[in-house]
Amino acid sequence: MQLLIMLPYMGIVLMILGVSMALPIFWGIYFNESEWVMFLLSSIITFSVGLIMNKATTRFKEDLRQRQALILVTLTWIVASVFSTIPYLLTKTFDTFTDAFFESMAGFTTTGASVIPDLEVLSYTVLFWRSLTHWLGGMGIIILFIAIMSTLKMGGTQLFRAEIPGSVVQKLKPRISQTALILWSTYVILTFVLTAILWALGMSIFDAINHAFGTMATAGCSTKNASLGYYNDPGIYWAVTIFMFLAGSNFALYFVALKEKSLLHFWKNAEFRLYTKIVVLFTFMMTTNLLFIENKSIADALTLSSFKVISSITTTGFTIYDYQGWTAFPQTIIIVLLFVGGCNGSTSGSIKVGRYLIMFKQCIVELQQAVHPRAIINLKLDGKQINDQLIINVLTYFFLYIFLISMGTLFLTFLGLDLLSAFTAVLGSISNGGIGLTQLASGQFFTVFPTLGKHILALLMLLGRLEIYTVLILFSPSFWRK
Repeated sequence: MQLLIMLPYMGIVLMILGVSMALPIFWGIYFNESEWVMFLLSSIITFSVGLIMNKATTRFKEDLRQRQALILVTLTWIVASVFSTIPYLLTKTFDTFTDAFFESMAGFTTTGASVIPDLEVLSYTVLFWRSLTHWLGGMGIIILFIAIMSTLKMGGTQLFRAEIPGSVVQKLKPRISQTALILWSTYVILTFVLTAILWALGMSIFDAINHAFGTMATAGCSTKNASLGYYNDPGIYWAVTIFMFLAGSNFALYFVALKEKSLLHFWKNAEFRLYTKIVVLFTFMMTTNLLFIENKSIADALTLSSFKVISSITTTGFTIYDYQGWTAFPQTIIIVLLFVGGCNGSTSGSIKVGRYLIMFKQCIVELQQAVHPRAIINLKLDGKQINDQLIINVLTYFFLYIFLISMGTLFLTFLGLDLLSAFTAVLGSISNGGIGLTQLASGQFFTVFPTLGKHILALLMLLGRLEIYTVLILFSPSFWRK
């Protein structure tokens, strides 16, 4: 019965996905490519299945409870990834379902990992679809669904919380659908602005759109094998750097700042302040290293370090330089920042700055209580008291994050990968950063992985994108008890 209640909602999501599959058709016709026919067929199949699923089960439709919302969100991301393999397989971009599914999951989770060894041999139609999956996953396909379905009541609230658990995204409007619409509108506007800037800086309109998608979704998807390094243009580098930073910020702050007509609201937010300070600190550290160890010029060192630091902390994963040739220090910075992530309510992945802020404050409280055992010390953030349950939630999340990285690395080394490749691939997957070192960064990408390894990484991508709890709770026996 629970499944029947969820099917109408899942049907609508598939209909949205089906319409999205029709968008690459324009590029196929414009560039005179035959692949657009396969995208039309994929669109019809996906939309039809969604329509049938929705209409056949409409009588079972009712407001979702928290348990049903958690199941629906996880299933929706999996089903969306499965259906988006259809155009990949019909166009023969991939020979196996595993590779197509890996690419789709990497897209919707904005991980940016790829099993495509040469992007530049792909058609414009396929390249646009690949970028579009990243962009749709950036703000979230469920959030888009809620924004469109303004009639959702309690079910919409539960879905919103299930897709972005742990994120401090306040309700900007009384109705959750209005909040979702504001977030998506902000996302679209910033994407449009960046597209215009990149186009003005010399990119083709096609490349500008694709790289704007990859930037705002913090996915790092590119149409070039050398990523943004292909353009060798500092103006493009700095434009993308700024917008990656914006994408790593809490999107709710943009609306509040616009409403209050003051950018000071950003600096009033403790998480944003710490996020900015981390970026400045690590940029300074990497710039210093590149100046005195790598012998770069001041301009090059600042450009390279700013870009890579922000690309790493926001889990975007764009590159403009082969950092394999760098010393261990800047490479270590990249790995450390992938453990951090951007702000809550952003499109970035990983643990998030807000959680570190709470853990840091809790450490201070513990030290103070060690000195003054009888003291009652309340933990506050932005002037509001943090309850004990949230602190436990954050600490548990951190433990699970480290545990999953450890287990994922163990599994991949069992499958034959070297330790560094396994560790960075797992970290890149669960953080949705998509990076890898050694053989993964040498141009072979994730094609070197065995089939089971790709499925393990796809699961880690999903766990990271839905922030672990939403997926893992489905494996708890108590979750299924009445």
